[in-house]
Amino acid sequence: MDDMVDVGCLMLTTMTPELQKQHKDMVAYEMIQNLKEIYEGQALQEMYETSKALFQYKMSEGSPVGAHVIKMMGYIQALEKLGFPLNIELAFDVVLQSLPDSFNQFVLNFNMNEINKTLPQRKEKERKKSKGIGKTKPKGKNALKPKGGISKEGKCFHCDKPGHWKRNYFVYLEDVKKAKAVGASVSGTAHEKESS
Repeated sequence: MDDMVDVGCLMLTTMTPELQKQHKDMVAYEMIQNLKEIYEGQALQEMYETSKALFQYKMSEGSPVGAHVIKMMGYIQALEKLGFPLNIELAFDVVLQSLPDSFNQFVLNFNMNEINKTLPQRKEKERKKSKGIGKTKPKGKNALKPKGGISKEGKCFHCDKPGHWKRNYFVYLEDVKKAKAVGASVSGTAHEKESS
């Protein structure tokens, strides 16, 4: 009971004079319930207005991207403060969709390169790369292939002939495999000699 009275007094001292008059005869729990009824409707209305502004906000062509993104992040943070947070993927999508058509290539690259991973995932990936772990390059059939054909001026850096890229040229890929196999067997033989 003593704690309840203390909390009630503390709540009353932080209120405006009008709210103090309304709540002076209530205990802390009743004050909380009454304040929820008063302000919950306002929070829903503010959430509606903020989300409407966020989803309808579009960047005009030629305006600075930095200022646009900062304003979008302000809306997203305001929603979070109101108790309606967006998950990271949706927040990225909303910002990307607000960009003009001249950013279509950027959006495509962003999505293709998995730039929209969460911050902890990016940090983990960077940590692995700095240690030399996690370097995964697609090989063979999974190698990147050019889209829309190869320009006629382009030549393979391995055989100096047009029509394919070095990274997709089967002869080059076989040479790389053989070199790795020879390197592994040489280092394995040296290791065997050391241990014996």
